[in-house]
Amino acid sequence: MNFTNLFSNINPREVIKNLPDAVFVVDSDGKIVWVNDKATIIFEARANDLKGLYFNETVANGMELAEKSYSRRNSVVTGAFTIEGKEFFIEMNAKKYIDQYFITIRDITAMTNVLANAEKTGRLNKEKNTMLVKLGNEIKSPIQSIIGFSQALLDGLGGEINDKQTKYVKIINKNSTELLYFMEKFLNFSQAESSLFNYNNEPFDLINAIQTSVKAKELDLDKKNLTVEYDFEDFNKKTVYSDENCLKNVLQNILETSIKMTDAGGITIRVDHPDTETVEKSGAKQYKNADENSYVRITLTDTGMGLAETEIDGIFEPYTQLDKAHKKTILRSLTLGTAYTILKRMGGSIKVNSEVMKGAKFTIILPVEKE
Repeated sequence: MNFTNLFSNINPREVIKNLPDAVFVVDSDGKIVWVNDKATIIFEARANDLKGLYFNETVANGMELAEKSYSRRNSVVTGAFTIEGKEFFIEMNAKKYIDQYFITIRDITAMTNVLANAEKTGRLNKEKNTMLVKLGNEIKSPIQSIIGFSQALLDGLGGEINDKQTKYVKIINKNSTELLYFMEKFLNFSQAESSLFNYNNEPFDLINAIQTSVKAKELDLDKKNLTVEYDFEDFNKKTVYSDENCLKNVLQNILETSIKMTDAGGITIRVDHPDTETVEKSGAKQYKNADENSYVRITLTDTGMGLAETEIDGIFEPYTQLDKAHKKTILRSLTLGTAYTILKRMGGSIKVNSEVMKGAKFTIILPVEKE
């Protein structure tokens, strides 16, 4: 094929006329001398109505921004107006040829609205979570009262009750206890997402923090006769720099999930330092001049029932689980979602690998030195 002959048959003006972006040719005085068909659509006017107008009449600070785009060789975002005065948002690129500007414009109003709505939604979500955290005690107090009084009735403090009444009071007590547990998980997740969340980085003994977290779950481990084994051989640091309480919160949430999924065997906790490539792929925050010892990897592997691939999808995102009827699925995502959110705000990351009947492995990567 002779490409020279092919391109010689192309009319540049026809190509420009049919570009998907609006095209303006503006003279050195700032007057519009030519527009393509897309410009008439975006600016809701006929070509003859646009020609002769000053570019600044259609685009806010149009000529100044055109010169800025041309000199810096990048696009600018600004507001534009139809002839009727309707405002919208555009992305603009400009080139200069002798005494004329060649300006392309793309309508980004829809994209701008999406971004604005997303920002507003995120802000409202944080405000909602802050309100929930502040009202946490008011939300939990009535439930705690129901639990306390129902237990008092079962203990005979209100007088003798018959078997049928005992049965009903036990149901009230059980359901109230489960509701309180759910509310505590939901409020913990809300706090991790809210603007009230903060962390305080200080030096601490990581091994001691891990062992203390395991001890906090000792009763649950003993109920199932589960063991915990440690592997610290490849860990080179005794003292790390992060938030000890936040990390304990994360570890206890993961341990709670592993214990619930494991009926026999136990959990192995391994600590080492990930290589730089692993850190980059993990999504953890990247620090300048960091080496392998700047990060720690904590792996918790259990011998439980494991998770199916469909269960892993969205496991750290409670809101995506709302269409699933199983209460345990939502509770598990609230627990792990809290761990994920806290780690993310600490600059860390978490992922899970699992197969059905082959256990689950949770991997945490966390920066542990001053930035």
